[in-house]
Amino acid sequence: MSQLPIVSILPDLFSAIDSHASVILQAPPGAGKSTLLPLELVRQNRLPGRIIMLEPRRLAARNIATFLARQLGEKVGERIGLRVRGESRTSAATRLEIVTEGVLTRMLQQDPELSGVSLVIFDEFHERSLHADTALAFAIESQQGLRDDLKLLVMSATLDGMALERLLPDAPVIRSKGRGFPIDYHYRPANRQQWLEPQVGAVVLEALTAQRGSLLVFLPGQGEIERLAQWLADKLPDDVTLAPLYGRLDMATQQAAIEPAPAGRRKLVLTTNVAETSLTIEGISVVIDSGLERR
Repeated sequence: MSQLPIVSILPDLFSAIDSHASVILQAPPGAGKSTLLPLELVRQNRLPGRIIMLEPRRLAARNIATFLARQLGEKVGERIGLRVRGESRTSAATRLEIVTEGVLTRMLQQDPELSGVSLVIFDEFHERSLHADTALAFAIESQQGLRDDLKLLVMSATLDGMALERLLPDAPVIRSKGRGFPIDYHYRPANRQQWLEPQVGAVVLEALTAQRGSLLVFLPGQGEIERLAQWLADKLPDDVTLAPLYGRLDMATQQAAIEPAPAGRRKLVLTTNVAETSLTIEGISVVIDSGLERR
């Protein structure tokens, strides 16, 4: 993790947090903003109170909390806490609490001062949602009217077209580079006379033959995932494990999909946009995107 791009801007970022009420961080995917940054805040014990970090998706919140706790040699619920719908793992030792959007909104409604909290981090703010926007508005209101010592850090992969700099005019903008990898792009035009699943399935089988790593396939929704899985059921090589990943699956199945494939096996992950942000799936060498998203 010491090689992540965000390492180079941490001194400037921490200085900005120390000296400003609000800070904006622009950092592309892979920079380390969701992992190394909060981890260093905990390790250095820079703030007197707790840190709340907002993640837009439950799967990402669980994954990040588990990863950060492992980095500290602990379990979730010690210095790294987690609070999502139907699950809360915190303790008196918790310094960083990963929460989802609805949870943070309720926290602000029940305790507008956010007692005991020193910093609220809004991660992946570029995804934009009613809950995230509402939570930020409540947090700014709390900061301006109740808690002038409360600090806000808004993190986004991009600032294009966003009103953050107008909303937080006194907030310095810190920018980090991302982490790039060599990528080969291959485009296949869609056949409007054929169903989506056999078109994507044919590309999946071709990629499994041409590449030795695992595959990640983006589809619009649960129905397309289930139909493609059925289409592929008797066509996959023996060393490939098919793993669906979408929001309605139970957490154990979702977690299994993002775990590394066992030695000697490959994984074919069929997913929705739930895997677009804040998730790392080890061993992926090919990404196939249907180009479709259900809203």
